[in-house]
Amino acid sequence: MSLIPSLLSNRSTLLDPFSSDIWAPFGSNNEVSSFTNARVDWKETPEAHVFKADLPGLKKEEVKVEVEEGRVLQISGERRVEKEEKKEDEKWHRVERGRGKFLRKFWLPENAKVDEVKASMENGVLTVTVPKLPEKKPEVKTIEISG
Repeated sequence: MSLIPSLLSNRSTLLDPFSSDIWAPFGSNNEVSSFTNARVDWKETPEAHVFKADLPGLKKEEVKVEVEEGRVLQISGERRVEKEEKKEDEKWHRVERGRGKFLRKFWLPENAKVDEVKASMENGVLTVTVPKLPEKKPEVKTIEISG
């Protein structure tokens, strides 16, 4: 099996702006938990790109929204282990809620106004709005027909 096809297959993942594995080829972070895959919706309206992330149980102080390298939107934070007093008459049967650090990165398109990004959080849903540059309309020059 050739090494080149495997390199190209990783490259296609790298170019996918919505891939949660977009940074995997550059090394993995063992501290990032299964909560890494915080679900994010990305829609484009005529005015903006809107990202919505489900982050149940987190406060806005526990979440960071940044734009790095000019056009990479980064959403990160950490869900900490709840401190509880251990009682002798209690027994845990299952722990399924994700804990630990999370990180999602998205390449923003050329039309993103990265200086005007806004973020809000309500009921565990983070909304990040990235306004768009106005679409350039092609200049039309009418040519008079002679003859």
